[in-house]
Amino acid sequence: MHAGQIAKFPKIDLQHLGFRATQWQRMRSERFRKPIHVLSLHDVIILTKPEMPNARQESAKVGSGLISIIVPVLNEATSIERFLRCLRERAGDAEVIIVDGGSSDGTFDLARNHCDRFLNAPRGRAVQMNAGARAASGDIFWFVHSDCEVPRGCLQQIADALRQPEVVGGFFRIRIPNERFVYRLTDSFAHYVGLLLRARFGDHGFFCRRTAFEKIGGFPELPLMEDAEFFRILRRLGRIAIIPSRLISSSRRYEEIGPWRLTLTYGLIALLYLLRVPISVLTAIYRKTCAFQKK
Repeated sequence: MHAGQIAKFPKIDLQHLGFRATQWQRMRSERFRKPIHVLSLHDVIILTKPEMPNARQESAKVGSGLISIIVPVLNEATSIERFLRCLRERAGDAEVIIVDGGSSDGTFDLARNHCDRFLNAPRGRAVQMNAGARAASGDIFWFVHSDCEVPRGCLQQIADALRQPEVVGGFFRIRIPNERFVYRLTDSFAHYVGLLLRARFGDHGFFCRRTAFEKIGGFPELPLMEDAEFFRILRRLGRIAIIPSRLISSSRRYEEIGPWRLTLTYGLIALLYLLRVPISVLTAIYRKTCAFQKK
C-alpha cells in the first residue's frame, strides 16, 4: 500500500503497517502534533534525494537505540561545514538534525548535505531545540552547540552511561582551547562550582532519554537560562551522568565580547539565577553587558 492509498483510509490501524504502539501514541499526543515546518518541494527533494550518503533507513526506527543529535544554528556559515564534518566522523551512526533560526548567510546551503534533516524554526535556542526533538527519530536526544568539537567515541560513552536504568541523562565536560587563565575559570573551576551548586549549562552538551524529555515537556521557551532550567528539572527525574571526555568549545564568543567581561557576566547571571532572580532581570543584564548578540 502506498502513501496515496493510506491517505484515503484515515481510520486505518497503523499498527498493522509496522507502527509501534508507543510511536503511534507519540504521534497522537498534543505536543507532537504541532507543525514545526511546512516543507516546500525544494525541502522534500533535499531531505529525500537518494544520493545523500547520510540518509539512513534505520534513522526512521523507534526503539532501536538511535541517538538523535539536535543542533540549533543561526548564521554559522563560517564554521558549520567544519563542525558537521567532525560530527560525521566521530558520531556517524547518529541522526543529525540542524534547526535554523533564520540564518541569512547561507548556512542552509553549506549544511544541507551533511545532515539528515534541516529544519526552520522561530529564532530562539529553546524553540529550535524543541522543534528538533519533535522531528527526531531516536530514543536518545543529544543537544550540541555548533561551535564545538565532539570527542571521539562520544556515542559509545553516551550509550554506556544510559545503560544504567536510573540514569536519565548527562553531560560532557568542556575545554576552551586557549591557555589564558580566564578560560580555566570557565572550563575547570566552573565545573566544580557547578557540581557544588548542582547547576549546568547547555554548552556541556546535554543528552537525555526521549522519555525524560517528553516527561519534562522539553526546554522551557525562555529568552535566557532555558538550559539551566531544563537541567534543574531533569535532575529531579533520576541520576545525571558526567562524561569526563571534553567537548572542545570555541572561544569565539569570549573574544568578541572580551573574555573577562563575558566570564564575569556569566558568573553574575548564574549566581542571580540560583538566587531565583526573575529571568527578565537576568536577560536585561545580559543584553546590557554583552551588547553583541549573534544568537
